[in-house]
Amino acid sequence: QVQLVESGGGLVQPGGSLRLSCAASGSIFSAYIMAWYRQVPGKQRELVARITSEGSTNYADSVKGRFTISRENAKNTVYLQMNSLKPEDTAVYCCYALFGLRTFWGQGTQVTVSS
Repeated sequence: QVQLVESGGGLVQPGGSLRLSCAASGSIFSAYIMAWYRQVPGKQRELVARITSEGSTNYADSVKGRFTISRENAKNTVYLQMNSLKPEDTAVYCCYALFGLRTFWGQGTQVTVSS
């Protein structure tokens, strides 16, 4: 069982920045595919960014150029740096891990972009 714990959410003004962190349990973190999803009530959950075990990344079109996903295997942690935030980025952001056929989810952290 892999446990994922997110942190770093909060309230930020439009144009501001936040960095989300997701700490994972397990000794083979480096082998996991990690991702960030976001969920807005009444809307489908959206893949925001993904990073493979080799470090390859991909992003939703809506966040390209503004968000950066990275991982620090020595700390079993994946990050999401979010810059130039917009009100439409407001959502619960959830960490996701994939290892083989097994998937794991964190509880989520709220990000609110508002003036």
